[in-house]
Amino acid sequence: MEQIKSFSTIMAVGILFIAVTCTSRADEFADLFNRVEKLNIHRSDYTLGKVLTDKQKKIAQGNAEENTSPGTYKFKDNNLYIVADKATDRVLILYERYEPVSREEIRELVGTLFFDFADPTVMAHEKTIYWAFDEKGKISEEQYREAKATKKPLTTLVTVKLVSSHKIMGGGDPGKNSSVYYIVSSGPLLRLLDHREQ
Repeated sequence: MEQIKSFSTIMAVGILFIAVTCTSRADEFADLFNRVEKLNIHRSDYTLGKVLTDKQKKIAQGNAEENTSPGTYKFKDNNLYIVADKATDRVLILYERYEPVSREEIRELVGTLFFDFADPTVMAHEKTIYWAFDEKGKISEEQYREAKATKKPLTTLVTVKLVSSHKIMGGGDPGKNSSVYYIVSSGPLLRLLDHREQ
């Protein structure tokens, strides 16, 4: 009889621990989503971290795309791909990809991102541009270089990354195998999602 009571107590404690852990993780997830949403980083009518509107959910139902990430769903609205969290309908990733692409299209896309996000945080290898954001907003190139020089890590909440298969400022026709894409995402949010799904 004592063993049954002891086992029941252990089970009750275990269930309580799981419930508290799940609640704690859900609260952490919601808090992180709110911090990301507050930065108001958006493409078209979609804001990273924000709950989809009813209209956007209807678009999602009619334009579903194959998705392999557990706990999420993906859809397309015109040229924009949106990945959302199944549990909350909040936006996790926004991206566009063009392939093949002309030199004019690359420049137009880069120009649009510069107009929306101003000067980038860093440009790498003439083919990649990053805009990085912390809780206060965009991290400037000066902040990035200072952090690199002093080896002080930056706390990045959101990044916008553009990658071109050819030099962004180069000339000539990129050709039929050319491509360009950008992706808007939150590393901390995606890492927390991975933990939640494990």
